Amino acid sequence: MSIMKTNSTLSLADRFGAIKVRWSIGRTIYMKEPGLYALGEPDKNSPVIVTANYKLTFDIVRSNLVGFNLYILVLDTKGVNVWCAAGKGTFGTDELVARLKATHLSDVVSHRTLILPQLGAVGVAAHEIKKQTGFNVIFGPVKAEDLPDFLINEMSATPQMRQVHFPLRDRLVLIPVELVGFALPTLVIALFLTGLSLFHHNGLYFDTHEAILILRNTVLAYMGGVAITPICLPWIPFRSFSAKGALVGIVLVVLIHALMTPWLLMMTAISSFISMNFTGSSTYTSLSGVQKEMRMAVPLQLAALVLGIIWFMALRLLG
Repeated sequence: MSIMKTNSTLSLADRFGAIKVRWSIGRTIYMKEPGLYALGEPDKNSPVIVTANYKLTFDIVRSNLVGFNLYILVLDTKGVNVWCAAGKGTFGTDELVARLKATHLSDVVSHRTLILPQLGAVGVAAHEIKKQTGFNVIFGPVKAEDLPDFLINEMSATPQMRQVHFPLRDRLVLIPVELVGFALPTLVIALFLTGLSLFHHNGLYFDTHEAILILRNTVLAYMGGVAITPICLPWIPFRSFSAKGALVGIVLVVLIHALMTPWLLMMTAISSFISMNFTGSSTYTSLSGVQKEMRMAVPLQLAALVLGIIWFMALRLLG
Protein backbone atom coordinates (compact mmCIF):
# COMPACT_ATOMS: atom_id res chain seq x y z
CA MET A 1 0.00 0.00 0.00
CA SER A 2 1.53 3.28 -1.15
CA ILE A 3 0.42 6.69 0.08
CA MET A 4 1.93 9.59 -1.83
CA LYS A 5 2.62 12.97 -0.24
CA THR A 6 1.39 16.32 -1.47
CA ASN A 7 0.97 19.85 -0.12
CA SER A 8 -1.13 22.96 -0.68
CA THR A 9 1.64 25.11 -2.15
CA LEU A 10 1.68 25.55 -5.92
CA SER A 11 5.16 25.80 -7.40
CA LEU A 12 6.17 27.96 -10.35
CA ALA A 13 6.06 24.81 -12.46
CA ASP A 14 2.46 24.17 -11.35
CA ARG A 15 1.43 27.72 -12.20
CA PHE A 16 3.22 27.64 -15.55
CA GLY A 17 1.61 24.28 -16.31
CA ALA A 18 -1.81 25.76 -15.59
CA ILE A 19 -1.14 28.63 -17.98
CA LYS A 20 -0.03 26.21 -20.70
CA VAL A 21 -3.09 23.98 -20.48
CA ARG A 22 -5.34 27.06 -20.50
CA TRP A 23 -3.83 27.71 -23.93
CA SER A 24 -4.28 24.06 -24.93
CA ILE A 25 -0.57 23.21 -24.68
CA GLY A 26 -0.12 19.64 -23.46
CA ARG A 27 -3.71 19.60 -22.27
CA THR A 28 -4.30 15.92 -23.04
CA ILE A 29 -1.26 14.78 -21.03
CA TYR A 30 -1.58 17.08 -18.01
CA MET A 31 -2.31 14.31 -15.53
CA LYS A 32 -1.62 13.33 -11.95
CA GLU A 33 -0.88 9.74 -11.04
CA PRO A 34 -4.06 8.11 -9.69
CA GLY A 35 -3.93 6.89 -6.12
CA LEU A 36 -4.07 8.04 -2.51
CA TYR A 37 -2.34 11.25 -1.43
CA ALA A 38 -1.69 12.53 2.08
CA LEU A 39 -2.08 16.28 2.50
CA GLY A 40 -0.40 17.51 5.68
CA GLU A 41 -0.28 14.87 8.43
CA PRO A 42 -3.55 12.95 8.23
CA ASP A 43 -4.48 10.10 10.57
CA LYS A 44 -7.14 7.38 10.63
CA ASN A 45 -9.88 9.92 11.38
CA SER A 46 -8.97 12.39 8.64
CA PRO A 47 -11.43 13.22 5.81
CA VAL A 48 -11.05 11.68 2.36
CA ILE A 49 -11.71 13.90 -0.65
CA VAL A 50 -12.13 12.32 -4.07
CA THR A 51 -11.14 14.11 -7.26
CA ALA A 52 -10.00 13.58 -10.87
CA ASN A 53 -6.45 13.07 -12.10
CA TYR A 54 -6.54 16.11 -14.37
CA LYS A 55 -3.61 17.93 -12.74
CA LEU A 56 -5.26 21.33 -12.98
CA THR A 57 -8.21 19.96 -10.99
CA PHE A 58 -5.92 18.27 -8.46
CA ASP A 59 -3.96 21.51 -7.98
CA ILE A 60 -7.11 23.57 -7.50
CA VAL A 61 -8.35 21.17 -4.82
CA ARG A 62 -5.11 20.97 -2.83
CA SER A 63 -4.34 24.69 -3.06
CA ASN A 64 -7.69 25.46 -1.42
CA LEU A 65 -6.97 23.20 1.54
CA VAL A 66 -4.17 25.09 3.24
CA GLY A 67 -3.73 23.95 6.84
CA PHE A 68 -5.86 20.81 6.54
CA ASN A 69 -4.72 17.28 7.26
CA LEU A 70 -6.58 14.86 5.02
CA TYR A 71 -6.40 12.32 2.22
CA ILE A 72 -7.05 13.01 -1.45
CA LEU A 73 -8.14 10.00 -3.49
CA VAL A 74 -7.37 10.60 -7.16
CA LEU A 75 -9.35 8.62 -9.71
CA ASP A 76 -8.06 7.73 -13.16
CA THR A 77 -10.23 9.98 -15.35
CA LYS A 78 -7.74 9.87 -18.25
CA GLY A 79 -6.69 13.45 -17.54
CA VAL A 80 -10.23 14.82 -17.78
CA ASN A 81 -11.83 17.16 -15.24
CA VAL A 82 -14.59 16.00 -12.89
CA TRP A 83 -17.53 17.54 -14.77
CA CYS A 84 -16.58 16.10 -18.17
CA ALA A 85 -15.29 12.80 -16.77
CA ALA A 86 -18.56 12.21 -14.91
CA GLY A 87 -20.45 12.66 -18.17
CA LYS A 88 -18.11 10.28 -19.98
CA GLY A 89 -18.18 7.71 -17.19
CA THR A 90 -14.50 7.81 -16.19
CA PHE A 91 -15.34 9.61 -12.94
CA GLY A 92 -17.77 6.91 -12.06
CA THR A 93 -18.84 4.08 -9.83
CA ASP A 94 -16.59 1.38 -11.29
CA GLU A 95 -13.44 3.49 -11.16
CA LEU A 96 -14.14 4.65 -7.61
CA VAL A 97 -14.72 1.09 -6.40
CA ALA A 98 -11.56 -0.11 -8.13
CA ARG A 99 -9.50 2.75 -6.68
CA LEU A 100 -10.78 2.13 -3.16
CA LYS A 101 -9.71 -1.49 -3.39
CA ALA A 102 -6.36 -0.70 -5.03
CA THR A 103 -5.41 1.80 -2.32
CA HIS A 104 -6.79 -0.31 0.56
CA LEU A 105 -8.40 2.83 1.92
CA SER A 106 -10.43 0.82 4.41
CA ASP A 107 -7.14 -0.03 6.15
CA VAL A 108 -5.95 3.59 6.11
CA VAL A 109 -8.94 5.31 7.73
CA SER A 110 -11.24 4.14 10.50
CA HIS A 111 -14.35 5.89 9.15
CA ARG A 112 -16.30 5.02 6.01
CA THR A 113 -17.06 8.42 4.46
CA LEU A 114 -15.97 9.80 1.10
CA ILE A 115 -16.39 13.42 0.02
CA LEU A 116 -17.02 13.69 -3.70
CA PRO A 117 -17.42 16.85 -5.80
CA GLN A 118 -21.05 17.68 -6.52
CA LEU A 119 -20.35 17.98 -10.25
CA GLY A 120 -19.31 14.31 -10.25
CA ALA A 121 -22.66 13.11 -8.93
CA VAL A 122 -24.00 12.23 -12.38
CA GLY A 123 -21.35 9.52 -12.77
CA VAL A 124 -21.49 7.93 -9.33
CA ALA A 125 -24.15 5.66 -7.84
CA ALA A 126 -23.72 6.23 -4.09
CA HIS A 127 -25.75 3.17 -3.15
CA GLU A 128 -23.49 0.94 -5.25
CA ILE A 129 -20.39 2.37 -3.58
CA LYS A 130 -21.93 1.58 -0.20
CA LYS A 131 -22.94 -1.90 -1.29
CA GLN A 132 -19.58 -2.85 -2.82
CA THR A 133 -17.14 -1.14 -0.46
CA GLY A 134 -18.98 -0.10 2.70
CA PHE A 135 -18.11 3.56 2.15
CA ASN A 136 -20.76 6.27 2.32
CA VAL A 137 -20.69 9.03 -0.25
CA ILE A 138 -21.21 12.68 0.68
CA PHE A 139 -21.29 15.20 -2.13
CA GLY A 140 -19.32 18.32 -1.32
CA PRO A 141 -19.72 21.84 -2.72
CA VAL A 142 -19.61 22.76 -6.39
CA LYS A 143 -16.41 24.77 -6.04
CA ALA A 144 -13.17 23.67 -4.38
CA GLU A 145 -12.83 27.10 -2.77
CA ASP A 146 -15.81 26.21 -0.55
CA LEU A 147 -14.22 23.00 0.73
CA PRO A 148 -12.65 24.61 3.84
CA ASP A 149 -16.01 25.96 5.06
CA PHE A 150 -17.68 22.68 4.15
CA LEU A 151 -15.20 20.71 6.26
CA ILE A 152 -15.29 23.15 9.17
CA ASN A 153 -19.11 23.01 9.21
CA GLU A 154 -19.06 19.23 9.68
CA MET A 155 -19.54 18.45 6.01
CA SER A 156 -22.64 20.60 5.72
CA ALA A 157 -23.11 22.57 2.51
CA THR A 158 -25.03 25.83 2.39
CA PRO A 159 -27.55 26.42 -0.42
CA GLN A 160 -25.03 28.81 -1.97
CA MET A 161 -22.41 26.04 -2.12
CA ARG A 162 -24.85 23.86 -4.06
CA GLN A 163 -25.55 26.44 -6.76
CA VAL A 164 -23.74 26.21 -10.07
CA HIS A 165 -22.64 29.61 -11.31
CA PHE A 166 -20.92 30.43 -14.58
CA PRO A 167 -19.75 34.05 -14.15
CA LEU A 168 -17.80 36.13 -16.62
CA ARG A 169 -14.49 35.28 -14.93
CA ASP A 170 -15.04 31.56 -15.46
CA ARG A 171 -16.09 32.07 -19.05
CA LEU A 172 -13.04 34.22 -19.83
CA VAL A 173 -10.70 31.55 -18.47
CA LEU A 174 -12.05 29.04 -20.99
CA ILE A 175 -11.69 31.25 -24.07
CA PRO A 176 -7.94 30.65 -24.75
CA VAL A 177 -8.48 26.91 -25.30
CA GLU A 178 -11.11 27.63 -27.94
CA LEU A 179 -8.95 30.34 -29.52
CA VAL A 180 -6.14 27.85 -30.05
CA GLY A 181 -8.39 24.95 -30.99
CA PHE A 182 -10.16 26.76 -33.82
CA ALA A 183 -7.28 28.94 -35.06
CA LEU A 184 -6.02 26.46 -37.67
CA PRO A 185 -9.46 25.47 -39.05
CA THR A 186 -10.31 29.16 -39.36
CA LEU A 187 -7.08 29.82 -41.25
CA VAL A 188 -7.79 26.87 -43.57
CA ILE A 189 -11.26 28.22 -44.36
CA ALA A 190 -9.84 31.69 -45.03
CA LEU A 191 -7.18 30.28 -47.36
CA PHE A 192 -9.73 28.06 -49.11
CA LEU A 193 -12.05 31.01 -49.77
CA THR A 194 -9.10 33.13 -50.89
CA GLY A 195 -8.22 30.41 -53.38
CA LEU A 196 -11.78 30.30 -54.67
CA SER A 197 -11.79 34.09 -55.02
CA LEU A 198 -9.12 33.81 -57.73
CA PHE A 199 -11.74 32.45 -60.13
CA HIS A 200 -13.73 35.07 -62.03
CA HIS A 201 -15.92 34.94 -65.11
CA ASN A 202 -13.23 36.75 -67.10
CA GLY A 203 -10.22 34.80 -65.84
CA LEU A 204 -7.93 34.22 -62.90
CA TYR A 205 -6.51 37.08 -60.86
CA PHE A 206 -5.69 37.96 -57.28
CA ASP A 207 -7.56 40.83 -55.64
CA THR A 208 -5.71 42.04 -52.53
CA HIS A 209 -8.70 43.98 -51.26
CA GLU A 210 -10.94 40.92 -51.52
CA ALA A 211 -8.35 38.70 -49.80
CA ILE A 212 -8.23 41.13 -46.86
CA LEU A 213 -12.05 41.18 -46.74
CA ILE A 214 -12.16 37.37 -46.68
CA LEU A 215 -9.63 37.22 -43.84
CA ARG A 216 -11.49 39.92 -41.89
CA ASN A 217 -14.88 38.26 -42.19
CA THR A 218 -13.58 34.80 -41.38
CA VAL A 219 -11.73 36.08 -38.31
CA LEU A 220 -14.84 37.99 -37.21
CA ALA A 221 -16.93 34.82 -37.40
CA TYR A 222 -14.19 32.95 -35.51
CA MET A 223 -14.12 35.60 -32.78
CA GLY A 224 -17.91 35.55 -32.64
CA GLY A 225 -17.79 31.88 -31.73
CA VAL A 226 -14.74 31.69 -29.47
CA ALA A 227 -15.05 35.00 -27.63
CA ILE A 228 -18.17 37.10 -28.19
CA THR A 229 -20.66 34.28 -27.54
CA PRO A 230 -19.09 33.08 -24.25
CA ILE A 231 -18.55 36.64 -23.01
CA CYS A 232 -22.14 37.67 -23.74
CA LEU A 233 -23.61 34.23 -22.98
CA PRO A 234 -26.26 35.21 -20.38
CA TRP A 235 -27.58 38.07 -22.48
CA ILE A 236 -27.90 36.30 -25.85
CA PRO A 237 -31.40 34.91 -26.50
CA PHE A 238 -32.05 31.19 -27.04
CA ARG A 239 -31.03 28.21 -24.95
CA SER A 240 -28.92 26.28 -27.43
CA PHE A 241 -25.35 27.43 -28.02
CA SER A 242 -25.63 26.87 -31.76
CA ALA A 243 -28.55 29.32 -31.93
CA LYS A 244 -26.68 31.82 -29.75
CA GLY A 245 -23.66 31.60 -32.04
CA ALA A 246 -25.81 31.91 -35.15
CA LEU A 247 -27.37 35.10 -33.79
CA VAL A 248 -23.94 36.52 -33.04
CA GLY A 249 -22.88 35.70 -36.59
CA ILE A 250 -25.92 37.47 -38.04
CA VAL A 251 -25.28 40.55 -35.89
CA LEU A 252 -21.68 40.68 -37.13
CA VAL A 253 -22.89 40.38 -40.73
CA VAL A 254 -25.23 43.31 -40.20
CA LEU A 255 -22.47 45.38 -38.62
CA ILE A 256 -20.17 44.93 -41.64
CA HIS A 257 -23.06 45.57 -44.06
CA ALA A 258 -22.86 42.10 -45.63
CA LEU A 259 -26.46 41.03 -45.06
CA MET A 260 -27.30 40.36 -48.71
CA THR A 261 -24.08 38.52 -49.47
CA PRO A 262 -22.77 34.93 -49.10
CA TRP A 263 -21.24 35.99 -45.81
CA LEU A 264 -24.67 35.89 -44.21
CA LEU A 265 -24.61 32.12 -44.53
CA MET A 266 -20.90 31.50 -44.07
CA MET A 267 -20.29 33.70 -41.03
CA THR A 268 -23.45 32.47 -39.35
CA ALA A 269 -22.41 28.84 -39.91
CA ILE A 270 -18.86 29.37 -38.62
CA SER A 271 -19.90 31.32 -35.53
CA SER A 272 -22.69 28.85 -34.76
CA PHE A 273 -20.45 25.78 -35.04
CA ILE A 274 -17.66 27.21 -32.89
CA SER A 275 -20.10 28.47 -30.26
CA MET A 276 -21.70 25.03 -30.06
CA ASN A 277 -18.34 23.56 -29.08
CA PHE A 278 -18.43 25.73 -25.96
CA THR A 279 -21.22 23.57 -24.54
CA GLY A 280 -18.58 21.10 -23.39
CA SER A 281 -16.97 23.80 -21.27
CA SER A 282 -20.13 25.01 -19.58
CA THR A 283 -22.61 23.78 -17.01
CA TYR A 284 -25.58 24.96 -19.08
CA THR A 285 -26.19 21.64 -20.79
CA SER A 286 -26.09 17.89 -20.24
CA LEU A 287 -24.34 15.25 -22.34
CA SER A 288 -27.65 14.10 -23.85
CA GLY A 289 -28.62 17.71 -24.51
CA VAL A 290 -25.35 18.37 -26.35
CA GLN A 291 -25.77 15.25 -28.48
CA LYS A 292 -29.33 16.21 -29.37
CA GLU A 293 -28.30 19.75 -30.28
CA MET A 294 -25.44 18.52 -32.47
CA ARG A 295 -27.70 16.14 -34.38
CA MET A 296 -29.97 19.03 -35.24
CA ALA A 297 -27.46 21.85 -35.67
CA VAL A 298 -24.49 20.33 -37.51
CA PRO A 299 -26.43 19.45 -40.72
CA LEU A 300 -27.86 23.00 -40.78
CA GLN A 301 -24.43 24.55 -40.20
CA LEU A 302 -22.88 22.44 -42.94
CA ALA A 303 -25.70 23.24 -45.35
CA ALA A 304 -25.37 26.98 -44.65
CA LEU A 305 -21.62 26.88 -45.20
CA VAL A 306 -21.89 24.92 -48.45
CA LEU A 307 -24.69 27.14 -49.80
CA GLY A 308 -22.69 30.19 -48.82
CA ILE A 309 -19.66 28.92 -50.75
CA ILE A 310 -21.82 28.13 -53.79
CA TRP A 311 -23.28 31.64 -53.63
CA PHE A 312 -19.76 33.04 -53.19
CA MET A 313 -18.56 31.27 -56.36
CA ALA A 314 -21.68 32.04 -58.37
CA LEU A 315 -21.14 35.78 -57.91
CA ARG A 316 -17.66 35.44 -59.41
CA LEU A 317 -18.26 33.00 -62.21
CA LEU A 318 -21.53 34.53 -63.38
CA GLY A 319 -20.29 38.10 -63.16
